[in-house]
Amino acid sequence: MFELTSYDKEFYTRIREFLPSRIIDIHTHIWLENLKSPAVSLHAAMASWPSRVAKENSIEDLLQTYKLLFPDKKVTPLIFSSVEQGDDIDMLNNYTAQAAAQHNCPALIFASPKWPADEFKQKLQAKGFLGAKVYLSLSPSHILPNEIQILDFAPHHQLEVLNSLGAILMLHIPRTGRLKDPINLAQMMEIENRYPNIKLIIAHVGRAYCNEDIGDAFEILKKSKTMFFDFSANSNQYVFERLIETVGPKRILFGSDLPILRMRARRITENGIYVNIVPKGLYGDVSGDKNMREVAGTDAENITFFLYEEIVAFKRAALAANLTTADIENIFHANANGIISSAKASIGNQRLYYR
Repeated sequence: MFELTSYDKEFYTRIREFLPSRIIDIHTHIWLENLKSPAVSLHAAMASWPSRVAKENSIEDLLQTYKLLFPDKKVTPLIFSSVEQGDDIDMLNNYTAQAAAQHNCPALIFASPKWPADEFKQKLQAKGFLGAKVYLSLSPSHILPNEIQILDFAPHHQLEVLNSLGAILMLHIPRTGRLKDPINLAQMMEIENRYPNIKLIIAHVGRAYCNEDIGDAFEILKKSKTMFFDFSANSNQYVFERLIETVGPKRILFGSDLPILRMRARRITENGIYVNIVPKGLYGDVSGDKNMREVAGTDAENITFFLYEEIVAFKRAALAANLTTADIENIFHANANGIISSAKASIGNQRLYYR
């Protein structure tokens, strides 16, 4: 898959003792290239750079990634697929279910908002999924990219099903305003208040990758009581500090967004835009991508995996917030374990995974 350099190995020593021996990665994607439609194009609201990292990510590749990057840790992923308009969503979800059964991993169904409530519930329960991953790219095609709302791809009839089951909802919020967008914030709070049995997880700290993405979001989110936040694909220490201050360590979850975080990258922000600094030539021609910038020579040699950068940024935030060893254990394992265990119990499906 890839080799670790001496710089990677040295960098890992900065986080090895910080990490607990057991880790649950709450945010991972798996799929096979031959299950994806070759005619699929990226949704206009999506960044293009993640597609450069991996053409596929089998369950075997995912588990091997953990062995390479965390050789002395036991990592369990919560898995779900990666789906775009035009893909065969049932085939991709079937692969996730099969992988979950084979490797005893918890899994989420990737949900289409087109499914009626009965069909959604049947698909979710039939193969032991613990909830759903929803994504803006499956919103109705007539909606303009920056007019997409959460409820366009996580519709009420499906939220009612998830609530009745006490299931997990992994939510990647839309819109260029990201976390500070008032419609996003209102609908996040609406889901928490109207559907209290859903285990709601806001991915990527609400896509607050830059300080400018915050606005007054954390003041509003202080009123939240149960929603969780994963910090996958995010390396903003200040955002992490504000998150810890707002919701505390019992509602924060480690996530990677693998395979994307296998990327060799160091992220900076400029004028409210995040920029991934990557080794020259490693990811093709990125000259037209505002979120990518190449470097060469020693600068390129001293770039490690984005996943390591994410964790070291969270470590700095944790130290600044005086989090304890127990807090870190909660964030990297116990919080996610509680969510998964609760979803298993409340859904009551003894066929936990695909058979």
